[in-house]
Amino acid sequence: MKKEKPDQVVFNEDSQEYEANITPYATNVGAPSIQKEDVTTWKNANITKVNHQFKTQFDSLKKEYQVMMEKFEYNNLIYSSKFSFEPVVGETYHLYESEKSTAFLSLIAPRECSFIHLGTFKLNADKMWEKID
Repeated sequence: MKKEKPDQVVFNEDSQEYEANITPYATNVGAPSIQKEDVTTWKNANITKVNHQFKTQFDSLKKEYQVMMEKFEYNNLIYSSKFSFEPVVGETYHLYESEKSTAFLSLIAPRECSFIHLGTFKLNADKMWEKID
């Protein structure tokens, strides 16, 4: 049977050498014990910070999404409305609802007609309608 060396002896079986002098930690019995550092406080503080960053970013994306969906709905409503002219980029147009509950686009200002005014819009260079009131 092979004689085993005590735990405090650092012996490499492959190289057949004692390696206590090259270890980054103490190997004798009188050396201070290696204690695991408690990082719970550090982890908890940083988890809170990271979660706050994620929540802030999520809220920002959610707000951007809501703005985008509002623009989409207005653009969808305008492009599906009735109009018999080609809108000019940069001009102001008014969206109305007729007696038949159909939407139509007009150049006539709300003070000059009696239709239900749904909004005032301007066509931008990207051919997207921007609400201006």
